[in-house]
Amino acid sequence: MSPVPQNEAPQASERNKQNTANFRPQRASDRFISTMTISHEHEHEARAYWVTETGAGELRSETIPKPEDGEALVRTLYSGVSRGTERVVHEGRVPERVADLMQAPHQEGDFPGPVKYGYLNVGIVEEGPDEWRGKTVFSLHPHQDFYVMPTSQLTSIPQGVPARRAVLTGIVEVAINALWEAGPRLGDRVAVVGGGLVGGVLATLLRKYPLGRLQLVDADPEKRKLADTINVDFALPEEAQDNNDIVFHCSASNEGLKLSLQLAGDDSDVIELSWFADKEVTLPLGEDFHARRLNIRSSQVGAVALPRRHRRTNAQRLQEAANQLKDPLFDTFLTSECQFQNLPNTLTKMFERPGGFCHVVAYPHPED
Repeated sequence: MSPVPQNEAPQASERNKQNTANFRPQRASDRFISTMTISHEHEHEARAYWVTETGAGELRSETIPKPEDGEALVRTLYSGVSRGTERVVHEGRVPERVADLMQAPHQEGDFPGPVKYGYLNVGIVEEGPDEWRGKTVFSLHPHQDFYVMPTSQLTSIPQGVPARRAVLTGIVEVAINALWEAGPRLGDRVAVVGGGLVGGVLATLLRKYPLGRLQLVDADPEKRKLADTINVDFALPEEAQDNNDIVFHCSASNEGLKLSLQLAGDDSDVIELSWFADKEVTLPLGEDFHARRLNIRSSQVGAVALPRRHRRTNAQRLQEAANQLKDPLFDTFLTSECQFQNLPNTLTKMFERPGGFCHVVAYPHPED
């Protein structure tokens, strides 16, 4: 998926940037700090996951300040690992040309590292304005057990959405932005090429539309199980139907984008959701693209899709994503879990063996 760039929300405040001087490697003797032992009159201790070098990471301690007016202290319940984007970060493959644009909203450090990265965080407000205290919230914050953030950058999780499922809010947001970009119409023929996390979530939303046809296309026959689970037709590349009104490309592969052009109908759009990072892409532009007047349009979550940009804000888009997660079918995309203290070793092993959808990181409860 495309990463969340820095213009999704303001970068970390100067106060937080100055706290980098307080970072130190995690020692075995360090313990999680619960809200039962925190003194709210002083700065607090927190731990965060940092990518220290290509393919490696560690937990580091930092001091976070007491929240000021309009801010909240959040205790993380769960965070999510977006395998595609975070793997690119771990492997040091963020292109230097767009490194500034591709920063996560609350990232600290710079690519290729050391860097604190991530953007799927669900927690509970421990301190802050009365109307926020005790609320379960989503934020675009890295993997960290406690943090302080302006309440304007928090998304309230509605009743009926479990906190664990809510880590998908940022992924559903990506899919919603693509739908706003493409604007599917009644009776449209639609193909989603790539049955990974973003493609699967997008197909789950599309199944609610009154389409004439919807196919999830993937070269991996195992993705048929996903299609059956979400009640969407599945096709291998050689079986996929062409002459589509819209093709969403989510495979981040040269072959997938080429196939998307072949499946698109005359004068139609291919909506590109993949982030290729440093991959070179070669396309036969002398074939379908040119002869049939096709369009390739980028859908990037850093800005609201142009057809809705003047009537929707980023915050409203995130809230709509959280609302969509009332559907328990989205639990399909939570395929593995680890404890926060095990995250460094878990990510190293996970990126060596690609597969699965969203990996969930669970944080200790106060009584732990």
